[in-house]
Amino acid sequence: MTLAATASHAQDLLARQAPIDRKARALDTLYLQRIIEEEMEESIAAELYADWNNSGVHNRSTLLPDQLRIDLRDFTMPTPSRVVTSNYGPRWGRRHEGLDIKVYTGDTIRSAFSGKVRIVKYDRRGYGNYVVIRHPNGLETVYGHMSRQLVKEGQEVASGEPIGLGGSTGRSTGSHLHFETLIGGVPINPALLFDFRMQDVTGDFYTYNAATYSEESSEATRLRGKMGNGGYTPEMVRGEAAPDFNPAKEDARRASASNTVKQYHKVKKGETLSAIARKRHTTVSKLCRLNGIRKTATLRPGQILRYS
Repeated sequence: MTLAATASHAQDLLARQAPIDRKARALDTLYLQRIIEEEMEESIAAELYADWNNSGVHNRSTLLPDQLRIDLRDFTMPTPSRVVTSNYGPRWGRRHEGLDIKVYTGDTIRSAFSGKVRIVKYDRRGYGNYVVIRHPNGLETVYGHMSRQLVKEGQEVASGEPIGLGGSTGRSTGSHLHFETLIGGVPINPALLFDFRMQDVTGDFYTYNAATYSEESSEATRLRGKMGNGGYTPEMVRGEAAPDFNPAKEDARRASASNTVKQYHKVKKGETLSAIARKRHTTVSKLCRLNGIRKTATLRPGQILRYS
């Protein structure tokens, strides 16, 4: 009788313990899987970058791979601003290697992923106060024109950790964040990975493919690039837009407003139609059409031109 009771009690204990053991094994499996993923990410960065130095932002020390899968899950938006003011690609006769995001001086700028700070420098002809961070997933991110850097070279940072404050240092005409994403020292369009309007990444993973990159980059700019005619509200910059914020409707509203509200520019000495078009985010052809002038027209200081 005693043996039977003991055996029965032991079986009950085993039955109760079984779900706990299965849960523990599941947790162990998840933990092991995460360790493997982290090691794979570290190996990606190790394969992409032959060395570690702070000699330059676009340090092309290795060839860009034909294809690369990048884990975007450990992300934080570098700023809550939803306003893209300048796209990636050709601009003013040269290439613009990143996105410009409207921020105010003093706004907190955060690391997009966990990683190690490679560069903390000042570039008066370009980036101003800037930071470059290398991440285990193979990316490097660049943060330019900040008023102040909050990290040091060689420092390990976590995703979302403050790394600087917004500003307008270097070659800049107003406070904003210049944000770049690089693979192996080669810039790729951040709009392929980040959706600033919706404050999210484009997916858990992004697969870079050299054969389709150009088309995908153009489509990403169309979907997630500069909004409308560049208009924005302080709420959109501060990340306080309404929960039902709809980028498509916002674009349509701004386009409609720009077509109904007449806006004018007072010509300054030395200004050209091309310079005014760039400043007012329009085209020379539109300026000529609205003002009944030719592209070869001579402008006078003080002359008033309609641009919308």
